[in-house]
Amino acid sequence: MNGPAGPGLPEPGSDRWHDRPRIPPPRSAPDDGVPAADQDPHGLRHDRGEAPDRPDHADRPTPGTDRPTPETDRPTSGTDRPTPETDRPTSGTDRPTPETDRPTSGTDRPTPKTDRPTPETDRPTPETDRPTSGTDRPSPGQDRSFPGQDRPSSPGQSPADRPPPPPESPPEPPRAAVPRLGHGVLKSLLGAWALAACSAEETAAVEEHLTDCAPCADEALRLRDAVRLLHPEDNLDLDPLLRSRVLEGCLGRRPARIPVPGWAAPYDAETARLDALLNDMGEAEWRAPVRLTWYDGRQERSRDVTVAGVVGHLMTVDGMVATALGLGDPLGDATPADGPATPTGRTEAYWHRNADAPPGEVRERWREQSHTLVRTVSFAGGAGTERTVPYGPVSLPLSDAFLDRAFGCWVHAGDIADAVDYPYEPPAPAHLHRMIDLAVRVLPEALAARRRKGLAGPPRELVTAGSPGRTLHLEVEGSGGGHWYVALDSPAAVPSPEHAVAHVALDGAEFCRLAAGHVPPEEAAAGQDGDREAIRDVLSAAASLSRL
Repeated sequence: MNGPAGPGLPEPGSDRWHDRPRIPPPRSAPDDGVPAADQDPHGLRHDRGEAPDRPDHADRPTPGTDRPTPETDRPTSGTDRPTPETDRPTSGTDRPTPETDRPTSGTDRPTPKTDRPTPETDRPTPETDRPTSGTDRPSPGQDRSFPGQDRPSSPGQSPADRPPPPPESPPEPPRAAVPRLGHGVLKSLLGAWALAACSAEETAAVEEHLTDCAPCADEALRLRDAVRLLHPEDNLDLDPLLRSRVLEGCLGRRPARIPVPGWAAPYDAETARLDALLNDMGEAEWRAPVRLTWYDGRQERSRDVTVAGVVGHLMTVDGMVATALGLGDPLGDATPADGPATPTGRTEAYWHRNADAPPGEVRERWREQSHTLVRTVSFAGGAGTERTVPYGPVSLPLSDAFLDRAFGCWVHAGDIADAVDYPYEPPAPAHLHRMIDLAVRVLPEALAARRRKGLAGPPRELVTAGSPGRTLHLEVEGSGGGHWYVALDSPAAVPSPEHAVAHVALDGAEFCRLAAGHVPPEEAAAGQDGDREAIRDVLSAAASLSRL
């Protein structure tokens, strides 16, 4: 009907008439069996190819069919609806533009068959709120809501509630490719590889080659062993001569107001070295077993004690020098009352009384006593050297007693270092020379004592006191060495190079080990020439100088 429009409705044929709200046509019954495309827009069935009976205005959109949706206010046809990204129609001629939001002309209006939305295909579904047309479905990366809407993609979920996408794992760095080198080139790189002079790529290539080539692997091992010989492990200890050089340099610039006597300097240096060794020891090392060895005149003897026991032994024997200087005796009431006070007797008494003494206390008492001895003789200005220190049946002058205690401190410090697997160097050459000189000077008396016990051969030529007699030439090589001559038949005889009947040569450290009882006289590595009996007697007398 073309009657006048009702109140508030646009006039038929006007532009507003085509934009008026439309009522969708009734749905077909599910069991009609007629496709929606074969039904008349007014709900009438007809066969394909037959024109339906339509009113005169059939070319106009039927009310309720081409009405734009309230959300977009433009057609929702599955083929001509704008995509979310562009918000404009895909066809530039058949769709209204966003500016006018209506058809540009009467001929461009959508036809009933192609541009009308069908109820089943072109309407948004409630679940997804997006068109069901396969051609207009947004891609996975596009927004699925209609333009102008802020709807969630699923019921009950807002965009803020969406879980964030999982973070992408960083790509693995590319591995450096191992260069492909020939056998000859890789073999020529073995020396540089052993010296760690190859680049990272060359090292990887050589090591990969060594897993497959046995001859090159053997050569690489030999080269690596040779490199270790070229770079020996450095000793972390300071040079034992450093202290002497520093003191000598300081005293050369400004002499000490109270100098230490030269014969007491070896004792001062060796006690300082041992104190430095003890400073780094822990409780377990203080209890480490230490084997003390000496030569009793016929065979080698030994005794196992702890590090604390060795330090207590040094303190006890040093106490004999302290007693001679009028200082306190470290043994106190434990001094042996029966018989002469010997180093062995005093040591046994101390071990019996102080078996469980704390190591720290033992070290502190020994350290304080050694400092007191050096201070005492230093303040005396070298006087009092005429005093003697009794060592049981024998006595030594005070200066020789200090050298004897320096020698004992060095020997037992070496025993402690061996027990804790720590390197220990010999004394300074000047100090070692003084110690060797003391041992050589007492050899004639030791040789005479062995003859009295029947442990050495009888004298061959007796001479008057002060006259030259048979002599042994002792040559000590190495650091602190020198040439000494030993009277063989009498301590009162004068040794003379012209009367030498034998010659013995050995290293300085080896001679000191022999005098300390650490090497049996039969095993001393000595060059010998001349009277074999005289050589044997002198070496045995040197070993008998040792004691506990």
